[in-house]
Amino acid sequence: MKTFKELGVEPLIIKAVEEIGFDYPLPVQEQVIPHLLQSDTDITALAQTGTGKTAAYGIPIIQKTDTTINKIQALILCPTRE
Repeated sequence: MKTFKELGVEPLIIKAVEEIGFDYPLPVQEQVIPHLLQSDTDITALAQTGTGKTAAYGIPIIQKTDTTINKIQALILCPTRE
């Protein structure tokens, strides 16, 4: 089992994730987070509800967002129902 640090997540984000009770990434997060941190390509992850997809996408978005740039940097499309 990998750690968030091994996936390339920054220390402040790791601290926040641990504060809400997540010590280790879930399987979908182990696959998606490193890809999104190292690439600017799109990715689609298919997994059941409750498997960690939101954090798998959200953590890299937070880490890669440049708060000094005043423009759209990420687009999140959400279904109205699962």
